Amino acid sequence: MNDNPASGANRQVGTSPYGPEDQIGRLNLMTPESRQAVMSRVDASQLFDLSVEYFIGMPSWQAIGDPPYQFWMTHSPHGTEVEGWLGIPAELTKYISYSGDSVLMYTHTGTHIDTLNHYGYHGKVYNNFTEREHLGSRHWMVNGADKFPPIAARAVLLDFPALRGVDVLPASYGITPDDVDECLAAEGLEIQEGDVVLIRTGRMRYWPEKEAWGDNPPGINRAAAVHLVNQGAMIVGSDTSCLEQAPANDEDNFTPVHTYLLAEAGAPIIEALNLEELAAAKVYESAFLAANLRLRGATGAPLRPWAFPLRQD
Repeated sequence: MNDNPASGANRQVGTSPYGPEDQIGRLNLMTPESRQAVMSRVDASQLFDLSVEYFIGMPSWQAIGDPPYQFWMTHSPHGTEVEGWLGIPAELTKYISYSGDSVLMYTHTGTHIDTLNHYGYHGKVYNNFTEREHLGSRHWMVNGADKFPPIAARAVLLDFPALRGVDVLPASYGITPDDVDECLAAEGLEIQEGDVVLIRTGRMRYWPEKEAWGDNPPGINRAAAVHLVNQGAMIVGSDTSCLEQAPANDEDNFTPVHTYLLAEAGAPIIEALNLEELAAAKVYESAFLAANLRLRGATGAPLRPWAFPLRQD
């Protein structure tokens, strides 16, 4: 291990303030009272879908061998008629026109949420669960996507291209705490405890061009992630493939933001958000609603998020 106490190699996973059995981290900040507070201000006349479409050939994380999105028919009307189906007469299968299909993909494909077992330190994940004791042959027994509740919370959009007067932030641009504070001041907002913070870099303008959207994305650095959590962020999401500045500016951690948010702070991450319509409408404060697939033990899961503007009472 690196002997430098400031080195990322010496960081440790966080211990939950909600007890030794906690598996959702900062999602505990979401309460019946907080949901009521945000839902009571919803302007339901506008709805913004923040997800991307899934399709064969879509951009996805394949750099270290994870599978691309695959989709195929398992049953088609004519095929079912030709093959026969459970002994049912062909004339019956012909008129019902039965179709079915199947999907194969990496769980971090498209608009998705990262769970608290996705990253850790030294064989441990958030709240001191260990690989030795809590990882089965198929999946983690703790901190998985099945533990996350549906999300209903206030969201703050930080529109950095609008702040800088550009369409898209430059490749590998590192968003700092000063950038965060400047953007909040320009929008006249403050982050409140339990907020979902949405980071717009403009990269979604390139979707679905794989290289333009995915390579060397701009994003927050570790200091900005710490700053957001200290201000109250419950979840941090972005319109890029990895939320954080890439390549990272940390010499001994190639994912310093992921490891900080997930392993230390217990703050879930959302990636591949489509924030373009929300930004075009200048809706910087919204009600954020979403639910992920409850994939037992999964390190990530597809997410369908949407946002409603908030009335200014």
